Amino acid sequence: MLKNKILAYFKLMRFHQPIGIWLLLSPALWALWIAGKGNPSFKNIVIIILGGVVMRAAGCVINDIADRNFDKHVARTKNRPLTSGQITLIEAQIIFLLLIIIAGILVLQLNQLCLMLAVLALFLAFLYPFTKRWVSFPQFFLSLAFGMGAPIAFAAENGQVTLIAGLIFLINMMWTLVYDTEYAMADKEDDLKIKIKSTAILWGTHDVLAILVLQVLMVILLAVLGVILKFYYLYFIFIGVVVFLFCYQLKLISSREPQNCFKAFLNNQWVGLVIFLCIFLSYKFT
Repeated sequence: MLKNKILAYFKLMRFHQPIGIWLLLSPALWALWIAGKGNPSFKNIVIIILGGVVMRAAGCVINDIADRNFDKHVARTKNRPLTSGQITLIEAQIIFLLLIIIAGILVLQLNQLCLMLAVLALFLAFLYPFTKRWVSFPQFFLSLAFGMGAPIAFAAENGQVTLIAGLIFLINMMWTLVYDTEYAMADKEDDLKIKIKSTAILWGTHDVLAILVLQVLMVILLAVLGVILKFYYLYFIFIGVVVFLFCYQLKLISSREPQNCFKAFLNNQWVGLVIFLCIFLSYKFT
């Protein structure tokens, strides 16, 4: 019994689906390595990674709390622990509170600017699940929440948020809109039935074109970032790999089959890794 309960808590926080952790951490690590010029503080690396893991878990919990009456109508989410009754609402709320306390303890090890930015990030993470009821582009709010890792990383490493941090934030906004729209395309039919809003629904038959435009903008901004930071050719070779991955995603979503759209979403773990590697290696070999 206890083992089943612990497993339910584990699933509530999505620790069995680590891609979300990596998608949240990616822009923070890009920013941290750039802010530290390839040699960021070990303390900041540990805190940023732990903070990302905890906040992603907290985001999943508050999302399930907000969507508990909707998830039972969606094939992919109807067996989630809270929706299926494996855990109670009170248990989920307690777990969310504990996660926020842990995140607070972590951010208190950093400076005051980081604390202020973390409060804003928490507000955005709390707001996002509810925007699916109010606005047709909730992915925009998720992109704001997931992008906060970049300014927090810069503030932790340098005590300030620079224009480079803003550029990374913007790059991540484009990327989040791409992968979360792909994710929404997989749930589009169910979302239409229960009247949940998304960019996949908003853009209708232009969804693939919209994703293509966002991918192109992201690649351009990545190139601009490399030029500003004076990275050598190795960086741009890796950006070419990102282009290849984006082409593969476009091929998958062109059919608009839910399974393929979800595969395209999952493929973004490699996009985040490739971008991190091109930044990491650019400092190692320059």
